Amino acid sequence: MSNTQATVGILDRLNKASSAEDFFALLGVDYDPKIVNVARLHILKRMGQYLAKEVFEGGAEAEVTARCKAVLEQAYADFVASSPIDQRVFKVLKDAVAEPQKPAAFVPLSSLK
Repeated sequence: MSNTQATVGILDRLNKASSAEDFFALLGVDYDPKIVNVARLHILKRMGQYLAKEVFEGGAEAEVTARCKAVLEQAYADFVASSPIDQRVFKVLKDAVAEPQKPAAFVPLSSLK
């Protein structure tokens, strides 16, 4: 590990990652490329949802790295066990199964006196 990497925290390095594979490599998480090729955005979105619930402030770097690794493993496992369609992390997929909204009541002008 270079001196630059040692002084830059894992959250900063993850923030600069440009691909799902970078996230897996930075955190040392094994993965099946076939699953990542199908669900890369879904996995990263789910990871972000899980990370949003975490509090890292004041934590030791090793602890933060371990939590990030656990969160990525959990997000990845979600898509190993089921498909992106089943998980529905994106709004467009959630809306596809949402009950349609009832149209507003229409009152024709001719019925008003």
